[in-house]
Amino acid sequence: MKKKYADIIKDLTDKELLFHLYITQILLLIISFILGIILFDSLSVFLDLFRWNDVNILLVGGTAGAAIVVVDLILMKLLPESLYNDGGLNERIFRSRNLLHIALIAAVVAFSEELLFRGVIQTHFGLAVSSIIFALVHYRYLFNWFLFLNIITLSFFIGYIYLVTENLLVTIVMHFLIDFLLGVIIRIRHSKNPKRNEQDGSVIHNE
Repeated sequence: MKKKYADIIKDLTDKELLFHLYITQILLLIISFILGIILFDSLSVFLDLFRWNDVNILLVGGTAGAAIVVVDLILMKLLPESLYNDGGLNERIFRSRNLLHIALIAAVVAFSEELLFRGVIQTHFGLAVSSIIFALVHYRYLFNWFLFLNIITLSFFIGYIYLVTENLLVTIVMHFLIDFLLGVIIRIRHSKNPKRNEQDGSVIHNE
């Protein structure tokens, strides 16, 4: 199964990978919309998930996001590179993008995934259910025990932040910052060494 998945990814061009990424996020938004209609009593109840005047948006979301990236970078230095091998998908998605495009990808992924997994699923079914589903949806990490442990731990942590702050904007900012910074790091590494092994992995939480 792992080899079949790797072969499929290898056969796709970088442009096709990016297309599939955006399509996946659109599907998540559609699922969020459908479930939102079913599970929320009204639009106002749904909009209450977003509190714009909350200092925790930057204070907690920004701090937690930056902390995750720092921890991730430290682990990358200390642990064998094979543990961070995601098949080169993140490398191919981010290596040739400019900063604006990296920010767009990170924003789309952060909004769509947090809306579904924290805003809809966790709000109605709890932290454990949303965190497990979030980890399972990131299919490629199932083939690497370390990355799977990493993603499920991160999922529970993001879910806990949402549980405490009760503001979806906090976790959206947190998620965005993680993906954006790690995407920029991949871009910088590639610009310094264009022939870098494509199996360089960073735990960036998209599909």
